[in-house]
Amino acid sequence: MVLSVAFVVISCSCSALAGYSPVMSAFISGIALPREGRLSKMMISKVNYFLNNIFYPIFFVWVGLMVIFPKFHPGSPWTWARMIFIFVIATLGKVVGTFLSGLMFGFNHPESVALGLLLNVKGHFHMYLALSAVQNEITTNSTGIGLTLAIFCTVVYAPSVVAYIIGRARRKRSPNQRMALQWLDPTNELRILLCVHGPQELPSAINFIEISRGRDDPAIMVYVTDMIELTEQIESTLVRNEGMEVATVTDKIVVEMRDQITSAIKTYEEEHSESGVTLRRMLALSSFSVMHQDISILAENLLVSLVVLPFHKYQASDGNMIEAQSKLRYVNRKVLQYAPCSVGILVDRGFGVTNKISRSSIFLNAAVIFIGGKDDREALAYASHVALHPGVKLTVIRFLLDTNAIAKSTRLGTCKISLPEQEEEMKLDDEFFADFYERHVGGHVAYVEKYLANSAETMSALQSLEGKYGLIIVGRGGRVNSALTAGMNDWEQCPELGPIGDLLSGSSSVVSASILIIQQHRPKGEIAGLTEEFSVM
Repeated sequence: MVLSVAFVVISCSCSALAGYSPVMSAFISGIALPREGRLSKMMISKVNYFLNNIFYPIFFVWVGLMVIFPKFHPGSPWTWARMIFIFVIATLGKVVGTFLSGLMFGFNHPESVALGLLLNVKGHFHMYLALSAVQNEITTNSTGIGLTLAIFCTVVYAPSVVAYIIGRARRKRSPNQRMALQWLDPTNELRILLCVHGPQELPSAINFIEISRGRDDPAIMVYVTDMIELTEQIESTLVRNEGMEVATVTDKIVVEMRDQITSAIKTYEEEHSESGVTLRRMLALSSFSVMHQDISILAENLLVSLVVLPFHKYQASDGNMIEAQSKLRYVNRKVLQYAPCSVGILVDRGFGVTNKISRSSIFLNAAVIFIGGKDDREALAYASHVALHPGVKLTVIRFLLDTNAIAKSTRLGTCKISLPEQEEEMKLDDEFFADFYERHVGGHVAYVEKYLANSAETMSALQSLEGKYGLIIVGRGGRVNSALTAGMNDWEQCPELGPIGDLLSGSSSVVSASILIIQQHRPKGEIAGLTEEFSVM
C-alpha cells in the first residue's frame, strides 16, 4: 500500500511543479496503469483500501466543515426553489429517459423507474464539485449547500430502491416452484451442487456423479463446489478485482488443491464427453460460521434441486468413524435448515475406494430404504435416477408396519402425527411408490418388503444388510410410521442424519456401506432436531 500511495504522490507532485493540475495528474497516472495483470490488481486493491479507510473519512469531514448552515438562508423562497428545482430536474430526466428506454425494450415499468432512480444517485465527486464552486466563489454558499443537500437526497432513497429490485428478482424465481427431486420433471435437467472439502473426497464425489447421471437423457449438471475456510492467512493472499466483491485466491496450498480437483473433474468430463454430464467448478470461501449462507445462495442462484455435503467424519482403517473437522458439522446442520432445495449428506465408508463404476457391467450394489414420509419419498426420487444406471444394481427395501402391531403402537402413543395428516402422508407414499414400482422395479431393480412391529425389529432388519450393499440411500426423517423408529433418536449421536442414517453410519454399526441421507426441501423452521442453536465455533 505504501508503494502504491508513493507512486500516486510522486507522479502528482512532479506534474504540479510543472504547472499541471494534481487532479489531472492523478487521472493520467490511473490511465498509465495497465488494466489487466496481477500488478495492476494489487495496486488497485491497495489504493481502494487507502481510499475507503483513510481518504473518504477525511473527505467527508471536509464536507462537513464546508457545509456551514449559518450561511445557508432557508428563509429565502428562491433558495428552496433552486434546491427543489435542481433535484426534480435531475431526477425527472433520468427517470423519464430510463422509462422510455424500458418501453422500447419491453422492460417492466416499476423496474425501469427503479433503474432511473439508481442512475440519478450522486456521489462524493459531485459533492466535491459543488463545494469547490463555493470555495472558488463561483457560486454562493446557499447554492452550494443546496446542491450538497440535493446530492444527499439522491443517496437517501438508494437502499430502498435496491431492496425493491432484489425483492422483485427473488419473487421472479418462480415462488411456487418446489426445489425438490420429487417435483422435478423427469424430462428436465437435473442440477446438483456437490460440495467437497478436499482432494480426499474426490473418488467418492466422482462415483456419486457417475451413479447420479443415470441414462444420458435427460442431462445432468453438477456444480462441484470447494468448501474452503477463510483464514487470516488465506485472506492476506486475496487479490481484489477492481474493488468489487470478487477476489482471486492466490494462496499456494489452496490453488494446488483446487487445481488437483479441477484436473480430476476435467479428466472425468473428457472421458464422458458424450454422456450428457456437464460439470462446473464453484467456490464457497468464507468462515465456517457463515459458509451455509454462501452455499444456500449458490443453490438458489444456480436453481439446483439437490445439495450434497460431505460428512464431518471419515472412516479409519479399523472401521471407526473419526471426526475430521467439527466445524463442518455446523455447516451441514445450518444448510439443512436454510437451503432452498433438498439436501443430502454423504457418509463415505468405502464409496470412494470402490472400483470405478462402469456402464458395461454391474459394479455397485445399492439399496434405498423406504418407510414413508417426505424425506423417504425424496430418497426414492433420487434412487429413480440411480436405477437408470446400467452399472448399478438397485434394491428397494420397504419397511411396513405389521398390522398386528398397529393397535399396540396406538396404545403406546408412539404416533406423533395427527390422524388426517397421517392418512394424507400414507396416501402420498403409496401413490409415489406405486409410480416408482411401475417404472423401475424389474430387470436390475429388485424389491423387498419387510413387515416390522417396532424399532427393535427395524434395527435388526438394518443390521441384516451388512455386506450386501456398497451404498444405502435413506431419508432423514419425517416418517408417519413412527412405531418403526420410536426411541431410536434417544441414542442419536448425529441428529442431522436422522434415526436411520445415524444408526447405519455410527462406529458401532455392523453395516460398512456408505450412506446417503436425503432431506426434502421444506420451509425454514420446520426441521425437527435442528431448531436449537448448535455452535462449535
